[in-house]
Amino acid sequence: MSFLDNMTWLVAATTATGTGQQGGPAGPVWVQFVPFIFLFLIMYVLLIRPQQKKAREHDELLKQLKIGDKVATNSGIIGVIVGMKDNKVSVRSADTKLEMLKGAISEVLAEKSTSDS
Repeated sequence: MSFLDNMTWLVAATTATGTGQQGGPAGPVWVQFVPFIFLFLIMYVLLIRPQQKKAREHDELLKQLKIGDKVATNSGIIGVIVGMKDNKVSVRSADTKLEMLKGAISEVLAEKSTSDS
């Protein structure tokens, strides 16, 4: 017997019994969506929520930038902010002045305190 014959036989056998259940063998229709809801909740907790939290923290970091902060960019450039306009910042790194978007700044580097000695 081929696969198609087996499937035809299976369909004929299940329809011939006629159990009369409206919800089918798995119960009510909404029960079939429970695994999908469960997977969505897992994805939300493990992926979506942490990403949103990180984005909020980055936005807060960008709002608190000020002239004189030592920063690192996404590309690895380290410099000091010397100017700010709307969504752009001017960063001095060594002898070079760079103008870049605020979003390119990944972190503010902490200065070592001289009062530790």
